[in-house]
Amino acid sequence: MPKAHLHLHFTGSMRVETVREMARAHGLRLPSALEADWPVTFETRDERGWFRFQSLYDAARHCVRGEADMRRIVREAALDDGAEGSRWLELQVDPTSYAPFVGGITPAIEIVLDEAAEISREAGAAQVGIIVAASRMRHELEARTLARLAVRYAGEGAGAVVGFGLSNDERRGETEAFAPAFAIARRAGLALVPHAGELLGPDAVDRTLTSLVPDRLGHGVRSVEDPRTLDRLVADGVALEVCPGSNISLGVYDEIEEVPLRRLVDAGATVALGADDPLIFGSRLQAQYEVARLLEFSDAELAELARGSLRASRAPAEVRDTAYADIDAWLGEEATVG
Repeated sequence: MPKAHLHLHFTGSMRVETVREMARAHGLRLPSALEADWPVTFETRDERGWFRFQSLYDAARHCVRGEADMRRIVREAALDDGAEGSRWLELQVDPTSYAPFVGGITPAIEIVLDEAAEISREAGAAQVGIIVAASRMRHELEARTLARLAVRYAGEGAGAVVGFGLSNDERRGETEAFAPAFAIARRAGLALVPHAGELLGPDAVDRTLTSLVPDRLGHGVRSVEDPRTLDRLVADGVALEVCPGSNISLGVYDEIEEVPLRRLVDAGATVALGADDPLIFGSRLQAQYEVARLLEFSDAELAELARGSLRASRAPAEVRDTAYADIDAWLGEEATVG
């Protein structure tokens, strides 16, 4: 089924075979969790669990050692998403993580954008826009630097920066401190897509809505814990990038049935399913739609999730319109088979 993928991190998008090959090529040793013990489930209700997750993610990122590795990640992400029906992918990257190996943050983002443009022209690949993401773990002045970088390469369509985000442990840093960076991105018309409402509850969502005025929230699932927060999200038209697989793997919820996808949809929220970090959690975008099926979403409701992902995206109009038509065709085929 045609769809858009709006919540996928750069390092976390890798195939596990790819990071293993990169480790061997660079003479690095991976943690057992990326070898025999993969995939991993974490307990992040306390910070030790998040530290384990972050350590594993950092080990994988440490294997990305230059332009060829970076280009491979973009290319494989676009091909893997395209194989699952994604027409448009917004890949989130913090260029500071790769800058030491390519001469700075500007060459790092230019490599990613160039490969995004190249692969987007290939048959079978999702078209790729880029989200530049700052980290809550670093100073807010760095976020402003990244926002200015994002603005410099802002544009429409594949191979351009289409959004600005804020990621990492939402229990760290003061959300309000990042408001100036988001103001820079807002003035340039970029989509504003911070993480909020996964490790923390509705109060964190409210602070993010007030201080950053986002277009979408990465996750946002815990907004259901306060009906007023959920109503505010819906009234403000803020879409949610819901990642059921990572919610389970990170211990936010114990069982698939606890993921509040149905409650969010029934409340009127626009939802775009996302895979977050397939390298760590072991499930890609298609698996998230399979979760929705397990939660008893009908064909028509699955189709509406796909439409919601496109509406919430920065995909070009022609990409969206073609995908909408093909979703209708998919729905008609499913009805005929049924």
